[in-house]
Amino acid sequence: MPDTAHFILDRLADWGVERIYGYPGDGINGLMGAFHQAQERIEFVQTRHEEIAAFAATAHAKLTGEVGVCMATSGPGAIHLLNGLYDAKLDHQPVVAIVGQQKRMSVGGSYQQEVDLQVLFKDVASEFVHTCMEPEQARHLIDRAVRIAKATRSVTCVIVPNDVQEAPYEPPPRAHGAVMSSIGFGRPLVRPRDEDLRRAAEVLNAGERVAILAGQGALGAARELVEVADVLGAGVAKALNGRAVLPDDLPFVTGSIGLLGTKPTYEMVEGCDTLLMVGSSFPYSEWLPPEGQARGVQIDIDGRMLNLRYPMEVGLTGDSAETLRALLPLLHPKRDRAWREQIEQEVARWWEILDARAHDGADPLNPQLLFHELSPRLPDRAIVTADSGSATNWWARHLRLRAGMDAILSGTLATMCPAVPYALAAKLAHPDRPVIACLGDGAMQMLGINALIDLARYRDRWADQRLVVLVLHNDDLNQVTWEQRVLSGDPKLDVSQQLPDFPYARYAELIGLKGIRVDRPDQVAPAWDEALSADRPVVLEAITDPEVPPLPPHIRLEQARKLLGALPGDAARGEIVKQAVKGKVQEFVNR
Repeated sequence: MPDTAHFILDRLADWGVERIYGYPGDGINGLMGAFHQAQERIEFVQTRHEEIAAFAATAHAKLTGEVGVCMATSGPGAIHLLNGLYDAKLDHQPVVAIVGQQKRMSVGGSYQQEVDLQVLFKDVASEFVHTCMEPEQARHLIDRAVRIAKATRSVTCVIVPNDVQEAPYEPPPRAHGAVMSSIGFGRPLVRPRDEDLRRAAEVLNAGERVAILAGQGALGAARELVEVADVLGAGVAKALNGRAVLPDDLPFVTGSIGLLGTKPTYEMVEGCDTLLMVGSSFPYSEWLPPEGQARGVQIDIDGRMLNLRYPMEVGLTGDSAETLRALLPLLHPKRDRAWREQIEQEVARWWEILDARAHDGADPLNPQLLFHELSPRLPDRAIVTADSGSATNWWARHLRLRAGMDAILSGTLATMCPAVPYALAAKLAHPDRPVIACLGDGAMQMLGINALIDLARYRDRWADQRLVVLVLHNDDLNQVTWEQRVLSGDPKLDVSQQLPDFPYARYAELIGLKGIRVDRPDQVAPAWDEALSADRPVVLEAITDPEVPPLPPHIRLEQARKLLGALPGDAARGEIVKQAVKGKVQEFVNR
């Protein structure tokens, strides 16, 4: 009879789980030992930190649609998982966490590393968190954890005391109180009622200037989105989590929305009389139409998220593709194409503005140039990951994604540090696809340099060695610096914002990767060519100017006032003004 730990790993393998990301510890010794027998069916991927493991499990879910699994020891190991698990929870990804606990007889005795894990995980794994107190429970706890994660697109957690791990597994008896579970999950076909579809069509047909906002819930509905946009003569904006919903080379795709968004999206939303939201819970109301300006229709698989971000007239609970397909026959083609033509003109002009901005001078490098030169070089089927920081601005605007590419980031939690762990999971899930991770030096110092060790360790397994980690090296926590200036009216506080210098490219070489360092504009294009043709993963270190402002698509009066108030005490005030003026001038020059 196998022990319970062995049964748990086998059960996860039966569910189709191929790898578990984690870090060992004595709280999961039984589970670690079970990998000796189970490793032909399920792999343990050791990461440098439990947070990396949770990020990697989240990325696996985002990129495959399958459940991601991570594992950690009791106490501190379990605690380290939390940030990555909250990334999964807030972005609605199915992730299962398996965590150890002290022996059952120790619990409640203030034992070493004893933490109340059910309380600790109760929020992040709000749909399901339970402790396996008897071997007979293991079957239904694992089955329910995986099934609920899939069904609710959420985080679940199973806590396993280490004496239970090592106990012989016993199947549940045919007795009162026993729970008999089985493997299997079928995703339902969710479609709104016909009368609700007709109401939604009436609203959309009445609109003269329709704007569509698509999020990650619309992934897999590209054909339907294009058809609906064509019939309605609409443009399509994308929330950051929906960055890859539609390719950016479609002339009516306006790009991202919000503070990191584009001018065409801002103009479209400000001018629309009807808003169709598809699979998005974009939270920032200030970037949506003023209440009362536009009629609204929203499609979401989760009825709890309907009519939450904007006062919609019709909320449709359903799968994006199925709902759009059912809606299409009810829509009337717009004969007047002036609105669509205006959107396409704005989009074409925006790409010219971005080109000009990327070539503005800076000291020493304009960060936008790195993304501008990468964009036409993106390999087919590339996966691009982003961190949270000023690099995300350029990632969201300058990269022109094509069909077949994927793009992921921490959209709702917006935490630092996922870009490199995401890249690790991307290459393990899709070893034949090129991956580019983009981040700043703050996230690189916080966790990225540790995750690089994992990339070096596992790279020999990848059929395609193209993996580039772009680091914007400006010795500044740049996004927060600009937020302090623009949102709070405070000058840069050096003691909080300045970073210690670090040789990222040289560090990459030390651990067996390739390092490339650039600090002149003429080096950027050749560096990308070299990085994308290298025989191993590459760290591309770019020495960038921290005073190039991540300009929003529209500067509000209050933001301008705050920035002006911050300038007198800011040592970089001259450079700030010069770079800000350059960025806005391009909008008028390319009008």
